[in-house]
Amino acid sequence: MSGKHILALSGGVGGAKLAAGLSAVMAPDDLTLVVNTGDDFEHLGLTICPDVDSVTYALAGLNDTVRGWGVKDETWQTMAMLRALGEEGWFNLGDRDMGMHIARSWRLRAGETLSEVTARLTRELGIGHAVVPMSDDPVRTQVLTDAGWTDFQRWFVGNQCVDPVLDVRFEGVPGARPSPCLAKTLARDDLAAVIICPSNPFLSVDPILALDGVWDALAARRVPVIAVSPLVGGTAVKGPLAKMLAERGHGVSNEAIARHYQDHWGDLLDHLLIDEADEADVSCLQARGLRVTMTKTMMREAADRERLAKEVLAIAGI
Repeated sequence: MSGKHILALSGGVGGAKLAAGLSAVMAPDDLTLVVNTGDDFEHLGLTICPDVDSVTYALAGLNDTVRGWGVKDETWQTMAMLRALGEEGWFNLGDRDMGMHIARSWRLRAGETLSEVTARLTRELGIGHAVVPMSDDPVRTQVLTDAGWTDFQRWFVGNQCVDPVLDVRFEGVPGARPSPCLAKTLARDDLAAVIICPSNPFLSVDPILALDGVWDALAARRVPVIAVSPLVGGTAVKGPLAKMLAERGHGVSNEAIARHYQDHWGDLLDHLLIDEADEADVSCLQARGLRVTMTKTMMREAADRERLAKEVLAIAGI
């Protein structure tokens, strides 16, 4: 590539898809993929990192593209045995996926940081690009419902997002520092742009930006921040974003996405890519001072991921 470095922020299934597209068209030295860890939690004695694993499996070609999460060609014998033994079964862990969690958990207990463990595991899977947890400090996303504050995974998976979300907070923030690789990338002389993958702003992007010093570092650098909208045709492709927007009275639109970033993070966002099906949103986005590009943002195949990645990089001047 050009020698200019790209920092991509990722979370969720859409984020993992664009991360895979970027890794397919960029050299490892030119790209840092920073992944949300607010969804992480402890389950059955294991440290589960859903977003980190989604990116890892996507880059390794192991992801299940039908379910949208986990490992392809999965089996479920371990979970069947755990349920037979009376253990909690609300969060499904496949047999191959379980190997990832076991490897991560025992190395964390041996004293390695999450960054060190993630680098080791991705390397063993043949991934040359840097897949970086946003922080080595624990950050846990929680949602407020009528029943009180609830850990994200319990609400999202255990309760199937039934209860309306009144608010979101990140336990551990302030106080959580960016991981060493994220801090180093933010300080790079050749940092050309920040790409926000098509991820849920509330749940996947805000935790990264909320880390101590991250927003200040980005504001000081003033490199272009380019986001790909997670909405297509006025709704979310996957996950609870549309439900959360509607429940918070924002309306399910790209204007709501832009308003959230501007209300919470000032003028950080420069450019928004939206799907061709959302052409009606262009004028209101431009009125907010954003540059807007319409394209096909749905990523069904590898060719879609790579095409979109190239379009985003072209906007970044790479």
